[in-house]
Amino acid sequence: MFEEDFHRPVLLEETLLGLDPQPGNVFFDGTVGGGGHSGEILVRILPGGFLYGTDQDPFALEQARKHLCAISDRFQLDSINFSTFLGKAELPLLDGILLDIGVSSHQLDNAERGFSFQKEGPLDMRMDPRQELTAATIVNTYEEKELADIIYQFGEERFSRRIARAIALRRSEKPFENTKDLSDFVAGLVPWPGNHPATRTFQALRIAVNQELASLVEALPRAHGLLGFGSRLVVISYHSLEDRIV
Repeated sequence: MFEEDFHRPVLLEETLLGLDPQPGNVFFDGTVGGGGHSGEILVRILPGGFLYGTDQDPFALEQARKHLCAISDRFQLDSINFSTFLGKAELPLLDGILLDIGVSSHQLDNAERGFSFQKEGPLDMRMDPRQELTAATIVNTYEEKELADIIYQFGEERFSRRIARAIALRRSEKPFENTKDLSDFVAGLVPWPGNHPATRTFQALRIAVNQELASLVEALPRAHGLLGFGSRLVVISYHSLEDRIV
C-alpha cells in the first residue's frame, strides 16, 4: 500500500492535459518523486519516446526507478537538482517539461526528515541528505537579522522579527534540538488565526535550506531554452512565492 500511495501524483489529469505527451516525444520531469507523473508520461511517449528525470531525494528516486522499470527502460534518472540538470549543454530539445515544486507528502509524513511541525524529528529539512546545510544550522547559528529576513521573505510571516528575536535569546541558553521544540516555541509567540502558528516559519526554513526559489528562478530560462516549437512547460506550484516567479 505504501508504494502504491507513493506513486499517486497530484493534479494528474490537468498535468497530462497541459503536457499532451505523444509517442516518440522526449520529456523531462524535474521532480520525479515516487514516479507517479513520470510513469504516466512514459506510458504515453512510447514507443520511441524517452524520459529524463531528476530528484534530489535518493529515497524517492529509488521508488521511482522501481516504478518506471516496470513500464520501460526508456528513461534516465539522476539524483540532482532540476535546475542544474537543465543547465547541461548536451541535452536535446525537449517536447515537454514538468516541474512539481515544493515538498512531497511523503517527506512531510516521515518525521526523521524534519519537514513537519506536527511530528517530532531532527531539525533537518534537507531534500538532498548529502548537502551540509540543515534547518538546525539556520535556527541555531544564523544572525538574528538574517534569520528574520528568511522567515519574512520565504514565509511571508509578519511576526518574523518577533520570532527571530525570541529564537536568538532562547538559543543562547539552549539550542533548538528538534522540530517539536521549535514548533512549540513559535506557537507561543504568534496568534492562532487559523493555520498552526509555526506553518510559515517551517516553510521559510525549508525553502532556505533547499534554495527552492533560487532553483526555480534559474530553471525557468534554462527550460525555455530547451523547448522547441510547440513544446510545453507545466509547473505545479503551491504558494504565492512560487506563483509570482512562474
